[in-house]
Amino acid sequence: MHAPTTPRPATKKSRKAFWLKQLHMWHWMSSAISLIGLVLFAITGFTLNHAADIEGSPVVTQKAAQMPPAVLGKLGTDPEGGKGVLPKPVATWVEANFPVKASGEAEWSADEVYLPAPRPGGDGWVAIDRASGAATSEITDRGWISYLNDLHKGRNSGGEWSLFIDVFAFACLIFAITGLFLLWLHSAKRKSTWPLVTAGLVLPAAIAIIYIH
Repeated sequence: MHAPTTPRPATKKSRKAFWLKQLHMWHWMSSAISLIGLVLFAITGFTLNHAADIEGSPVVTQKAAQMPPAVLGKLGTDPEGGKGVLPKPVATWVEANFPVKASGEAEWSADEVYLPAPRPGGDGWVAIDRASGAATSEITDRGWISYLNDLHKGRNSGGEWSLFIDVFAFACLIFAITGLFLLWLHSAKRKSTWPLVTAGLVLPAAIAIIYIH
């Protein structure tokens, strides 16, 4: 009978193959998750950098409506500090009559209730006369380029978009880190790897140090 053989330790080549497989898997997965976001943020990075040259003409729309007395009575007394969300019946009526989200914080004064309604790519507001129930609004639309620019900045985009940016940023971080390790594993056969990586660091640093004050 032959004596049982013990497993041979993993060779350097097999360990490298294992890490290459893992890095490639995480690299392509993070690339797939962040691909559309990278395209969007690259385009809007250009449009933001040239915002003065490609600025659109804003379109302003005004509208008026009369709030029913039963709904007007739901406004109630001034909230503490003069600011607070609209009561649900009032918010429902506002959203049914004006193209705004009424979930934000409104401002109470002696004469009116003013609801700011900022949005990506534009702005808006609704004012409600506390005595008569007359409601007016003004909506400003600055175009789709401004809309995409505001998405880039996360301006007035809501919690869901903020969560997407966090997930997207994490995916980009994984994409960059796994890319760095793949560069390192392949660098022995690609002599220009580290000079190019160094140039990618030195060039923006030099511009920032020399030209930005």
